[in-house]
This record gives sequence, structure tokens and C-alpha cells, in this order.
Amino acid sequence: MRGSPHTVSDVMTHSPVAVGRDAPFKDVVTLLDRWKVSALPVLEGEGRVIGVVSEADLLPKEEFRDSDPDRFVQRERLADLAKAGGVTAGELMSAPAVTVHADATLAEAARIMARCRVKRLPVVDGVGLLQGIVSRADLLKVFLREDAELTEEVRREVVDRLFPLSADHIRVDVDEGVVTLAGWIDSTDLAPVAARLARAVEGVVDVRCHLAPVSVRSDTN
Repeated sequence: MRGSPHTVSDVMTHSPVAVGRDAPFKDVVTLLDRWKVSALPVLEGEGRVIGVVSEADLLPKEEFRDSDPDRFVQRERLADLAKAGGVTAGELMSAPAVTVHADATLAEAARIMARCRVKRLPVVDGVGLLQGIVSRADLLKVFLREDAELTEEVRREVVDRLFPLSADHIRVDVDEGVVTLAGWIDSTDLAPVAARLARAVEGVVDVRCHLAPVSVRSDTN
């Protein structure tokens, strides 16, 4: 996996399973079970995403199977009651679909998921055609980066750039994704910046900054 910043295209599934608007209820359930996913994009025409049908969209059929909702439930759960009677993906789907573009950063995709409370996002191009799908698990793939890879990137992108004259006096250690910066620098003004930039490297779990001014080392000698 290349260095930061990663984009959705780096981690998404490029050939996702999808259904058409007229796909029957049982076909949707079969695909969810076969591919072990929790939602499917619903497509129209040449592959334009018009909605997403998820397990949550299918559950009302079971929930209201043998019940007679009172007026309060009917008023508060109108959409779910409508889905309980749905028999095709088009009748069951949540629309419009919450989507993301392939060049979005992983942080942007994560914010969309959190704000809209969804577990996966169809990835679309400029005209809404399906390109892939990205899930919460996909966004976590950056944390699989090896410590050695993170060490190299932190040194190259943070230490060498911020401290070109004192880089040889700074040690970068990474253990289980936790970065430790230690050593001597001319001034501590840039220490918080170094910590922030190191934390922004994708795959970094945490940063411990122990950068001290050269004057401290001189005083101890």
C-alpha cells in the first residue's frame, strides 16, 4: 500500500455485487447471504446508482409479519410499514443513495459514514455510475501497514522535511502503529507540528513526542 494520503480507490471493492430496481425480495436476500454483505447498490440503466437496499430495509417484512400496528406505530413507522409490503429492490431501497467518489480521502469517507449512519458507500463517478463500494472494514485497511513502512514514511515526510539540519539526531520508532519521536531539535516550536503530521500518516495509531531542544542536552553535559 502506497504512502499517504490514501483515497477510496485504494481500498474499495472494484467489482461490487449490485441489483436492479426490479430484483425480487428473495433474490436480494440470497445475494446478501451468498456474498456476506449487509447492503447492495440498486442500479438503473447503464449502472447509475439510484439507491441502496440493506438488511435494515428487509427486516420490517419480518417485524410486522404477524402484528397489527396501532395508529401511533402507523404514524411513526410509515416508511418501515411501506417496506414491509415491498417485494422488489426498488420498493425496499433507501433513496437517494449516500455515495462517495473514488478520489475522496479515507477521512472524508469515514465522516460521510458517521454522519449518515451507514456501513458502506457506493463509489460513483461524475455521472453517478457505479465504480465500486467501500465499507467500514475497507477504511481500516490502512492500519494493516507494517511498522517499517510507517517508520520510513514518518521519517521521509515529517522528520526530513521539518528538521533537515537535525534529522540525524532524531529517532523514529514505530511499535504496533504507535510512533515515538525522540531526539534533539533547535527549538521545540515545531514539536507539536511534527506530532500532528505524524499522526496524520494513515495507519498511525498514536504518536508519542519526546523532542527536546539542543539547549537541554547542553545543560546536562
